[in-house]
Parts: sequence; structure tokens; C-alpha cells
Amino acid sequence: MTDSAIPDAVFETRLAGLKRHSQGKVRDIYVVDADHLLIVTTDRLSAFDVVLPDPIPGKGVVLTRMARFWFERTGHIVPNHLTTLTPDDVLPDPAERRLVAGRAMVVRRFRPLPIEAVVRGYLIGSGWKDYQATGAVCGIPLPPGLPLAGRLPEPLFTPATKAEAGAHDENIAFGDVERLVGRELAAEVRDLALRVYAEGAAHAAARGIIIADTKFEFGLDDNGRVHLIDEVMTPDSSRFWPATGYRTGISPPSFDKQFVRDYLETLDWDKRAPGPRLPPEVIRQTAEKYTTALRLLTGPPTG
Repeated sequence: MTDSAIPDAVFETRLAGLKRHSQGKVRDIYVVDADHLLIVTTDRLSAFDVVLPDPIPGKGVVLTRMARFWFERTGHIVPNHLTTLTPDDVLPDPAERRLVAGRAMVVRRFRPLPIEAVVRGYLIGSGWKDYQATGAVCGIPLPPGLPLAGRLPEPLFTPATKAEAGAHDENIAFGDVERLVGRELAAEVRDLALRVYAEGAAHAAARGIIIADTKFEFGLDDNGRVHLIDEVMTPDSSRFWPATGYRTGISPPSFDKQFVRDYLETLDWDKRAPGPRLPPEVIRQTAEKYTTALRLLTGPPTG
């Protein structure tokens, strides 16, 4: 997607043709029928679990394209919620179809599991803070002396609670996941998350991107079968580091919203709503980082 193809920003949708099911930090979700939902990915951006007042133009289109790319690429590992239906099939109003063009998917409706399935390949963010305090991440002991942004001996499944808008996700131990969903399902989700991450990390590495960490969501169908839902390895749900700028001991440059987080850390803000306004240059550079990530990940290998 070139700069000239970036659409006008969409902060929120209010579709008259469908009943709204819910509204997340980024996505507006509508009921199509008993078995399907319409997920519209807006250009809203959240940081520190606060939705910021300024959208990032084109962000929702990037996230939708990237999520669809990964859903299709990882379908051999775990089924997902994609369908063959399009927004044009379920929205009768031409104006509403134009509004959501490129940023909406009709998906199958599953029962979401109450956890964020986080996988970490590198020591950064809350994992780094946990390690500094305890020598472990989510109760998993790690060798001493690991540096900030260091590659972990092996990828770790480090689950978290699923917070409502305005609340903060909290890291939990694997035993907590077993208590929430049962031992067998917890193990299945862990193994699937690690496999999907491994597939994505290998693909990204061939294109000059390190996926430092990411989070997945899973849901169950009526037969209890696990499906991958929501989004997959996007700049909103992952840390993408350019391999050429990577080194340990710092928070590496990124193709994700860490750029916005770093800017917000320079402000006198208590990380509670309402969030501060973003300067035009931060908005522009963030949009550019998202589109660069999409181009690199869905294009040919860089080597």
C-alpha cells in the first residue's frame, strides 16, 4: 500500500445495517447472524491500554490485510475464523460498504477463550520487567544475566488475562490458564500458539523482520474445537524489529506502535484516559511503519 493509497482515517463506525455486538480498543464488531460476525478494524490506536484521540490513517486496512495473510498462511496449523463471505454480502448500504472497504472481514462466530496467548521470543516489555524483579517470566525461570531485548533460549508461552477497554492485561502463570480453561485445553492452546509463532518468526526473518513477541486469541466452536480468531501477528499485537537495527541492551527500533509508546513516555501523562493528542509527525511516521511492515512481510524475501 503506497502513500497515495492510504485512505481517509476511520475512528469509529456506526453501521445502520447491522446490530453492533461490541466495541474493542481497535475493532467494531457487528452481528451478521447467529453464526457470523462482521469485524471492522478502525484506525484507532491504543497505548498502555488507553485509546488515543488521534487515529492513524490506513492502519485498519494494514491490520486487516496482514491478519488475513497470516490466517491463510497458518491454516495448516490451526483452523481460524475466516469465511468466504465478504462485507458486500452482508451490508446493503453502498455508503457503508465503501466506509469499511479493505478494513472488514466476515468471520465465523466462536466462543472466545478468556486469555491472551502471548508468545515471547525476546526479553522486552513486561517480560523484561518481570525478569528483572523475579528472574523469571510468568513463573518460568530464566538464566541470570540476560540483556534487555536478548533472544530467549527458546520461545516462551507467557499468557495474560484479557482486559476490557481501559484496563490492563496482567501476566499469569500457566497453572492459572489450566484453572481457567482446563489442563488439556491449556496445553493445546500453548502448543498451537508456539507453532504459529514459529511459523511467523521464520517467515519474517527471511524478510528482515524479527517478531520479538506476539499475542493470539483462540475460540471454540460448538464441538469444542480450537480456532484462531481476532488478529494474527500484526503491528498492533506484536513487536516487529528490523533485523538491521537490532542489538541488545536497548529497546530496538520497530515497525509497530512501540514508536508511539516511546513518544508517550516523554510526556507528563499518567497513562489513564483520556490519552494525549499525537503530533502530525508521529502520526505520519507511525502510518509509514505499519505500511512498511505490511510490504516486507507479504512481499518476497529480502535475502
